[in-house]
Amino acid sequence: MAKTAPRTQKLDLRLTPGAKRTLQLAAVATSRSVSEFVIESALARAAETLPDRTRFGLDAEQWQAFQDALDAPAKPVAELKALLTEPSVFEQPLSQ
Repeated sequence: MAKTAPRTQKLDLRLTPGAKRTLQLAAVATSRSVSEFVIESALARAAETLPDRTRFGLDAEQWQAFQDALDAPAKPVAELKALLTEPSVFEQPLSQ
């Protein structure tokens, strides 16, 4: 069996009595402690949530379209150009 890192970090939660009871019932139903159940459930949800925010897969055609979009020249944005040509509030003289 793989050795796991020691648990040295703590996470405090505020729950309603109903939420706590639901977690306790689910923990008992899965033969785990409430801590084990909550940690496993939270980590499973994190594993579902993070991949599409950190990695994405593309086939060859999608990859080429992605590369083409990255290589394309930037489109001018009139509002941004106007914003960047105006003096900054830090460059304007202080009113007396």
